[in-house]
Amino acid sequence: MKPRTQGREIGAEMKKWRVTSGEWRAKRRKLSSRVKRGILFFSFSVTTAIAFFVSPTPAQEAPTRPPVLGIARVTIAAPHEGGLFYTKYLGLPLETETCLGLYCENILNVNARQQISILDQKPEDGPESTPANNYLRYVAYETTDLQRLNRYLVSQGLKPSEIYDFPGYGNQFWIVDPEGNRIGFVQSDPKSAHVVAGKRVSSHIIHIGFIVRDQAATNHFYKDVLGFRPYWHGGMKDDETSWISLQVPDGTDWVEFMVNLPPDPDQHLRGVMNHIALGVVDIHAAREQLVKNGVHLTEEPKLGRDGKWQLNLYDPDQTRIEFMEFTPKEKPCCSEFTGPHPKP
Repeated sequence: MKPRTQGREIGAEMKKWRVTSGEWRAKRRKLSSRVKRGILFFSFSVTTAIAFFVSPTPAQEAPTRPPVLGIARVTIAAPHEGGLFYTKYLGLPLETETCLGLYCENILNVNARQQISILDQKPEDGPESTPANNYLRYVAYETTDLQRLNRYLVSQGLKPSEIYDFPGYGNQFWIVDPEGNRIGFVQSDPKSAHVVAGKRVSSHIIHIGFIVRDQAATNHFYKDVLGFRPYWHGGMKDDETSWISLQVPDGTDWVEFMVNLPPDPDQHLRGVMNHIALGVVDIHAAREQLVKNGVHLTEEPKLGRDGKWQLNLYDPDQTRIEFMEFTPKEKPCCSEFTGPHPKP
């Protein structure tokens, strides 16, 4: 073969080879792309499957506070025939009597949802956490969900007791507030209250009051944690605050902080400050009924600084029972009311 002809044939073969090689490279790139996509798809599928099966479940949401509706029960230490005072003079019917160990407790119906219990026990014989010489021993509030409220308080860093069934009361739990008071909670469970017709002076506990030393801590507990809201505040002078009223989050009952007191008040002053308030429609009609029930009054009805008519009574251990009309008759001093008034 002539060199020129051979050169042409070799060139043709080389050209063919280049074309073939180019096709192969293209095919290889295409195949490589498919392989890579397959690997990526497989990797994504496996990763997704692993994430589906082994990823942790979403974190449980922090429990929210259920409604707190109002005052359910107030327990008073009254060792000196206190029960007779509340049944005879206030006309509150005896529901049950429960005895545990050396002490007995009389449970009196105020209405179908509220009770006053009289504990035949001296203050110093109670729990160590109770403030010294405090005859107002225990206040329980009504909630719609006892278990959720217990979990909510735990989530807030507090230490409520376990939920337990107490004879005469049903399921409840308690916690100690910043002032050392035992605050309880009970499940909503209206009862059929037996009423002594014509003798009961009031059918509604509208507020309780107690001495407060640490306003910041107590405000945080009741307002920030439990959701209590401002109702009214005032004092004997327009420019001073001696009483701070906070309503329950989902009702009209309230708690009253008695502030700016001397460090060591005597028993009479403690009894005035740690008190129970019973609502009435007409304070003068309430006065007449008290007299009919045999009460020897030491005070007469008067208009309070909040513009509401009131009348004070004292049990044998000097705990003040304040009768108060539900709505004001005059403009209050010091501040306006910022919440609805309770009703009979």
